[in-house]
Amino acid sequence: MAKDAEKSTWKDFIWNSRTREFCGRTGSSWGLILLFYLVFYIFLAGMFCLTMYVMLQTLDDYKPTWQDRLGTPGMMIRPRGQAMEISYNTTNTETWDMYIKTLDNFLSPYNNSLQAEKNEECTPDQYFIQADSGDVKNNPKRSCQFNRTFLEKCSGLDDHTYGYQAGKPCIIIKLNRVIGMLPGKDGQAPFVTCGAKRYKVGKDEWKEDSDKIGEVEYYPENGTFNLMYYPYYGKKAQVNYSQPLVAIKFLNITLNEDINIECRIISNNIPPGSVRDKFAGKVSFKLRINTKG
Repeated sequence: MAKDAEKSTWKDFIWNSRTREFCGRTGSSWGLILLFYLVFYIFLAGMFCLTMYVMLQTLDDYKPTWQDRLGTPGMMIRPRGQAMEISYNTTNTETWDMYIKTLDNFLSPYNNSLQAEKNEECTPDQYFIQADSGDVKNNPKRSCQFNRTFLEKCSGLDDHTYGYQAGKPCIIIKLNRVIGMLPGKDGQAPFVTCGAKRYKVGKDEWKEDSDKIGEVEYYPENGTFNLMYYPYYGKKAQVNYSQPLVAIKFLNITLNEDINIECRIISNNIPPGSVRDKFAGKVSFKLRINTKG
C-alpha cells in the first residue's frame, strides 16, 4: 500500500489531472515563466550586440587602435635549418638542396619583374610617408620596390646554389614588421652586423669563435635597411609591401667545425634588445660546413 501511495504521489507531481498541473505548475504559470526567460535572454543578447557594436566602432580596419608592442623588433633568418642550426656537406647535394629550395621560394616574390609590376621606385634614404587626409584614408598605400638583384651575389641569379656548393653560403636576414615604426633618425638607416656569439663551455668559462668566422660580405651595401621602406602601414593598407632584406655571405669561414654566430640590428632609433628575448633586435644561429665524406 505504501509503494502504491508513493507511486501515486510521483504521478500526481508529474501530471495532476485534478488541478491540471504539470510538475507542480499550471499551463499559465509555465507560460509566464517561459515568457520571462525569453524576454530576459533577448535583453541579454541585445546588450551583448550593442556592446560589441559600440566597441567595433572604435576599431580601425587598417591599423590597431591600441598598439602595445616591443620597442625592439625581432629578427629572423632564411634558411633557418633545424633549431637554428645550418649544417651541410659540400660534397653531398642532398644535405644543402633543401636550403636552396627554401631561399628560392622565399625570394621569388622579389623577382625584378614582379616588383616592377606591383611596386614603384622610391627616393632612397628618406621615409616614404603616406599620411591620411583627416578622416579620408589614403588607402591602399603604395610600396617601394625591393628587387632581388639588390642582394647581388646572394640573389641566386648568378649562382643558383647561393654559395652553398662552394662552402661560401648566404644567409638572408629580415626584420619583423611593426606598423608605424621609424627605425632611424637624422637620415641614418639601421644596418646589420654579424659576429661571433659568446657561449658557455664550462662553469665559469665563456668562448667565442671570432677567429673562425672569417670575412663576411653584406648585401645591400653595408647591410642596411633603407629608410624608404618605412613606415609600414599594415597588411590590409599596404597589400603589396615588400619587406627589405639583408644578405650575409661567409667567404672563408672555418670548415668542419661548429661556428656560433649572432647578427644584430644597429640603429640610433631602436633600443637594444632584451636579454630575455633572444630574437629582439638580434638572431643567433649555428653554422657548420663539412667537406669530408
